[in-house]
Amino acid sequence: MTTSKILHAVIPLVADLAQELPERERLRRLLATLRTLLPADAVALLRLDGEWLRPVAIDGLMPDTLGRRFKVAEHPRFAQLLAAGQAMRFAPDSPLPDPYDGLVAQHGPLEVHDCMGCVLQTGGLAWGLLTLDALEPGRFADPAALEVLQAFSNLAAATVATAERVQQLTHAAASRLPVQGANHAQRSILGNSPAMRQLQKDIALVASSDLSVLITGETGTGKELVAQAVHTQSARANKTLVSINCAALPDNLVESELFGHVRGAFTGALVDRRGKFEQADKGTLFLDEVGELSLAVQAKLLRVLQSGQLQRLGSDREHLVDVRVIAATNRNLIDEVRAGRMRADFYHRLSVYPLHVPPLRERDSDALLLAGYFLEENRSRLGLGGLRLSAAAQTALLTHAWPGNVRELEHSISRAVLQALSRLPSKANTAAKHPRMVQLDVEDFPPLAPNQRAPAAINLGLIPSATDIATSDAGLRGQVSAYERQLVSASLSRHQGNWAAAARELHMDRANLQRLAKRLGLERP
Repeated sequence: MTTSKILHAVIPLVADLAQELPERERLRRLLATLRTLLPADAVALLRLDGEWLRPVAIDGLMPDTLGRRFKVAEHPRFAQLLAAGQAMRFAPDSPLPDPYDGLVAQHGPLEVHDCMGCVLQTGGLAWGLLTLDALEPGRFADPAALEVLQAFSNLAAATVATAERVQQLTHAAASRLPVQGANHAQRSILGNSPAMRQLQKDIALVASSDLSVLITGETGTGKELVAQAVHTQSARANKTLVSINCAALPDNLVESELFGHVRGAFTGALVDRRGKFEQADKGTLFLDEVGELSLAVQAKLLRVLQSGQLQRLGSDREHLVDVRVIAATNRNLIDEVRAGRMRADFYHRLSVYPLHVPPLRERDSDALLLAGYFLEENRSRLGLGGLRLSAAAQTALLTHAWPGNVRELEHSISRAVLQALSRLPSKANTAAKHPRMVQLDVEDFPPLAPNQRAPAAINLGLIPSATDIATSDAGLRGQVSAYERQLVSASLSRHQGNWAAAARELHMDRANLQRLAKRLGLERP
C-alpha cells in the first residue's frame, strides 16, 4: 500500500476533527475509511466499560451487533487484544472462537477466518478496541497490514476522543452543568430511532433540575430504566435511588411504607421505622405504578411534594425531607382525573416534566438492537459459541406489533434460543456441549403478528404478502434476495441513482450498499 493512498484516505478524517459532526456520522466515516485501507469484510469499534465491550459503531456486521454487550472474560480474542496493547493478527486456523462468527452481513451463518485488531488508548488508558474481520483466510497476511492498522489506531483514538468531548459539551450546554469526565457507570438506554434519541435528549435536559418527572408508557417499555437514567444523570447521582411499586402495596401498609411509623402505631409495629421518603432523603424516590394509589394517600403525598414535610404513622412530629420524585404509570392519568380516581392537584404536581417512553412498534429498527443485547445475554448464560438471527427472523422482529414491548421481545428471544437448541440433532447435543453457532429462525419464535406501522427502513410497500410467499417457488433465500433487490432498486429510483442518499435511507454505508447491489445483480449507473 502506497503512502499517497494512505494520506489520501486519512486527510479527510483529520479535517473532520475540527468539524462539528454528529457522533454517529463521525464514527461512520472513521470505519468507512479503514475499510478502504484494509480488505476487511467487517470492522467494529468497541468501547470498554469495566469488564464489558460495547459496540458503538460497525460496518459490515449485522444490525443487531450494535445491541450486543461482550464480556471480555468470555471472549479470549478480545482479552488477548486488550492485553497485547498493540495491533495483532490471529492465525486463520486459530482455535479461539470469534465473537463475530455468523454476524458478518450478507454472508449467512459463516465463521470468520481472518481477524486482527488493536487497542485504542486515550489519556494513557485503554478506551476500547478496533477490530477487522474477513471470511477469506489469509486476507490480512500482508505484514504491512498490521503497520497500517497500528498507525490508523492513533487517528481513531483522536476521533473517539473528539466525539466524546463534543458529546460532553452538548450535554453540558443542554443541562447547564459544568463539564466533567465521562461517566462510565451510567447505564445506557438502547435505541437509535428518532423517538429514542429525543427521549435521551429530554432525559439529559430534565435530569439537571429537581423537577418532578412523570414517566408514561405502555407495559414493558422500560419506564424504570428511564427513571434510573434521570437519577444517574442528575446532581443526586451519588445519593440513593429508592424504588417502590405502588401497585404491590397493601392498602393498610401504604402509609407506613411511604412515611414510616413509630413503635406501637399498629399491631406488629415493634420499633420505629423510616419510610421510603426518609430513606431517599437527598436522593430520588421512584414511585412505580403511581396511578394505583388511593385518593387518601394521594392527599398525604401532595403535602410532602409541596413542602417536604411528613409525619410517621402514629407520630405528631414533623420530619423534613429533600427528595426528588419520579413517578411512572401505564395508565392515562388525565382520564383517571376525569373519572375521579386521581386528584387533579396531585397529577399536576407529579407531571411537572412528563417523559413518554415510546412503544417498541414506534421505534423503527430498535428491535434488532435490543434483540442483539438479549441474544448475547442468552449466549453467555447458556455457554454457547454464538447466536444469530436468520434474515426472515429479522424481518419478523421488525414487523411484529410487540404489544408487550421490550419485555415481550426479551422473553421471545429467550424462548426462541431454547427452541433453536431443541432442533439441533441429538448427536450435536451430546457430542458438542457448546455449539459453535446456533441460528434462530422464524419458527423458533412465538407467532409474530405483523405490525400495522412497519419501521421506516422497510415500510416501502414492497413486503410480499402471505399469499405471494406461499405460492413462490424461489425458496427463502431467493425470496429474501428478491426483497432486497426491490428495496435497493426503489431507493435508488427515488434518489435518481444517488448512492449516498439511498445508503442513508437504507441505514447502510455506501460501499456496503454498492457491494450488496453487485451481489444482487444490480448494475451501478
